[in-house]
Amino acid sequence: MKILHTSDWHLGRSLYGRKRYQEFTQFLDWLRVTIENESIDVLLVAGDIFDTSTPSNRAQELYYRFLYEVSGSCCRHIVVIAGNHDSPSFLNAPKQLLRALNVYVVGQITESPEDEVVVLSDEQNLPQAIVCAIPYLRDKDIRTARAGESIDDKHAKLVQGLKNHYADVCAIAEQKQVAFAKGGHPDVPIVAMGHLFTTGGKMIDGDGVRELYVGSLAHIGEDAFPASIDYLALGHLHVPQSVGKAGHIHYCGSPLPMGFGEAKQDKKVIIVSFEGTTPNIQDVQIPCFQALEQIVGSLDDIHSKIEQLKQENSRAWLEIEYTGNDIISNLPEMLDEALTDSAMEIRRIKNKRVIDRVLNTIQENETLDDLDVNDVFERCLESFEIPDEDREELTHSYNEIIKSLHEDDINAE
Repeated sequence: MKILHTSDWHLGRSLYGRKRYQEFTQFLDWLRVTIENESIDVLLVAGDIFDTSTPSNRAQELYYRFLYEVSGSCCRHIVVIAGNHDSPSFLNAPKQLLRALNVYVVGQITESPEDEVVVLSDEQNLPQAIVCAIPYLRDKDIRTARAGESIDDKHAKLVQGLKNHYADVCAIAEQKQVAFAKGGHPDVPIVAMGHLFTTGGKMIDGDGVRELYVGSLAHIGEDAFPASIDYLALGHLHVPQSVGKAGHIHYCGSPLPMGFGEAKQDKKVIIVSFEGTTPNIQDVQIPCFQALEQIVGSLDDIHSKIEQLKQENSRAWLEIEYTGNDIISNLPEMLDEALTDSAMEIRRIKNKRVIDRVLNTIQENETLDDLDVNDVFERCLESFEIPDEDREELTHSYNEIIKSLHEDDINAE
């Protein structure tokens, strides 16, 4: 049995206003061909299929067309869980219909942990794998809030709630594994899925990854997952990486660079084959479908790099950060002129002189594009001269509000 692990497609995402449907189409076409070439039996998609809870019609078309095409290939089973960007009710709505294509969808925590355990069988209807399809666990799913709780209490309850849910689901998988062994099938592996932030996980500035829980204390360590799991397919972090020392817990990362910070990062999917219940793990590099380039420096540095890219006939999208000392009022016009007769596009221009002071003063040319929600809140704290000793509690409360807004499922009713 061969499993392909992918996640964090973020279908429908744009890059500073530039639609990326061509890239998404090319990736899904490549993934379908890879599944066929590698004779993949099971596809696991570990969350964040869409970039928003209300994906466009075009993003939906890409998703459903891909599921239809792959279901008719050598791939017998597809398991999809929701991530924090996905709407649970939106993903779940067609789940009964998708079952006809051997597509299993788990959009949110279920009333019975057994509903998150999927037994996958081969052509002879013999068990091949037991999948614990655990979606992104929202705060309200795993923690009961109480008045007067400290920040540390909230973190501890979040972590414990997540541990308990994985233990409950995996306990059912273990029972099935024992039953299969007694029936003459002793080597049926347990494969778990999740969408969360593990302790020590690597991120990249500008990748768009949201903190799933308020504060780093709620990050999950390797010891939170039951030892019965033979392979754990994780989503959320966009950097491919393994977790812990055991070697069986992996993030595959996002298939496309979600921001310019990921421009030089190798993108991968993971193929897992089993000898008994021992996983053999192989990375497969994803081609680059649209080059991104960051250019940082003085005006001369920027012009020099642009000329080099033009000589290479580059079609890259550019993020340009000007770090020179001179104030250049017509910088965008100058850069547009430098790109004449090329296929490159400037997606963002950053002015280091403005950004250095962005948290202290309001600049005439400053826009919301230079700020995120945390920067705005910090501005408010500064403006109202909030004492330092009060800021930690206020910031945590503010972060909880922002997180709850992201987690609201607007499609539920």
